[in-house]
Amino acid sequence: MKKNILFLTAFLLVLGFSAKAQLSGLSFGLRGGVDFQTFNGKDMNNDPLKLSMVPRFNLGVTADFPIAPDFYFQPGVLFTTKGAKSKDTFLGMDMSAEYNLSYIELPFSLLYKPMLGSGRFILGFGPYLAFGVGGKVKYEINNVSTDEKIVFGNEYESANPNDMKYFKSLDYGANLFFGYEFSGGISIQLNTQLGLAKINADNTLAPDSKTAFKNTGVGLSVGYLF
Repeated sequence: MKKNILFLTAFLLVLGFSAKAQLSGLSFGLRGGVDFQTFNGKDMNNDPLKLSMVPRFNLGVTADFPIAPDFYFQPGVLFTTKGAKSKDTFLGMDMSAEYNLSYIELPFSLLYKPMLGSGRFILGFGPYLAFGVGGKVKYEINNVSTDEKIVFGNEYESANPNDMKYFKSLDYGANLFFGYEFSGGISIQLNTQLGLAKINADNTLAPDSKTAFKNTGVGLSVGYLF
């Protein structure tokens, strides 16, 4: 319920800003793209994670609010998907797990957009907040696969160390991106994202576990500014 209220509030704020665009200089935009996501962090033994990147996507709305010559504040509301894939061999069996998590993400970025040719160069950075809304884990053992829904919560209890479908709903971190905005309003950006929050839930039966998953990704997105 709280997540829905936060999402609705942020969405209405962006729409409210866009309605005042002609008076304030604010511009309303759409953005979407493809990301390559993984988890960085440590496993239960405090060793670095060795997970593969997986393709994911994002789609949403943004608003560019001018705060100084060539500088803009850009809030947004995005639907994003994130995840990673692990592979291992245990007792002669090939095992893998692919994580697919869905979030409502709220980026808050500072943009520098000087004129460059007929358009503008884009350099942006800032924090983000994200709230988990769904997802699944696909397990595969010797080519036999099963799916389990992601369970959001801060803690769980399991005697199985490979039971990794439990995640915290809150994610936060930082975005850095650059690109080019053409004169017609279309822009293209290269995006990088570094998650700072530990997103895996804590297993109360393994209080000494060092497992820590943090979202990390790079991607390419296209936008249109009205």
